Amino acid sequence: MSVNITNAQRAEVLTQALPYIQKYYGKIVVIKYGGNAMINESLKQQVMEDIVLLSLIGVKVVLVHGGGPEITEMLKKIGKESVFVEGLRVTDRETAEVVQMVLAGKINKSLVNLLEIKGGKAMGISGIDGHMIEAAPKDERLGFVGRITGVNTEPITDLLDHGYIPVVSTVGCDGDGNVYNINADTAAAYIAGGMKAERMILMTDIAGVLKDKDDPSSLIPCIDTKEAVELFNDGTISGGMIPKVECCLDAINRGVNKVIIMDGRVPHALLIETLTDEGAGTMVTEDKNNER
Repeated sequence: MSVNITNAQRAEVLTQALPYIQKYYGKIVVIKYGGNAMINESLKQQVMEDIVLLSLIGVKVVLVHGGGPEITEMLKKIGKESVFVEGLRVTDRETAEVVQMVLAGKINKSLVNLLEIKGGKAMGISGIDGHMIEAAPKDERLGFVGRITGVNTEPITDLLDHGYIPVVSTVGCDGDGNVYNINADTAAAYIAGGMKAERMILMTDIAGVLKDKDDPSSLIPCIDTKEAVELFNDGTISGGMIPKVECCLDAINRGVNKVIIMDGRVPHALLIETLTDEGAGTMVTEDKNNER
């Protein structure tokens, strides 16, 4: 959809964005990307455009991605059924190989290619490279699903220092060479914490934390760590939102300034969040008095 605006209006929009450009210049923003925003091709194009724009105005963007639906699809192609325990994919050795192939190969390289097409300078790496994400078994019932035991952010920092957008696929490894399937939200929190990122943005398929889970207009724009505990206790945060908010709190505890849970299906949600007064989604912060 094209919108007719005058050159003066364009100039006004850019002027209004200036304080935010100054705020984020040289700062690290970790974006976790996956789900519907990745599956929908036009949305994917817009997300890549947003990331390239942020990079070109001096934001140090780190893109961390998952790829659950694509893994399920590939497993189906080889006749392997996906089994889940408490929302986590049971991962035997063969499944771990498929996870590595789909995440570190197909998805990672396609995102790098898209960023390059849009005018960005991107480099794909996986948690195995430089033993960036070290892992151990999370639960024996899950096989090669990993819990993170350590993160080495040096490879990411090196890429940022050379002007690249690092695109990180969330597979991990241990000292014996085993490969682990790592939850992308968790990996993003550890990476963002290790880099003391200004912000971590989780792109999901819902608007954020809702007072009423069936009413998108009941979005809670900002919560702090104390309020989050209260919302856990009274059941407002429930179901699939529980691990998302826990992940946000973990990132804050690890030194991230602010975390955003946003709807990745909204066109240009990244730019709305970072470069406008309005913001997008729910901001989680240590202290509610810190303004957006």
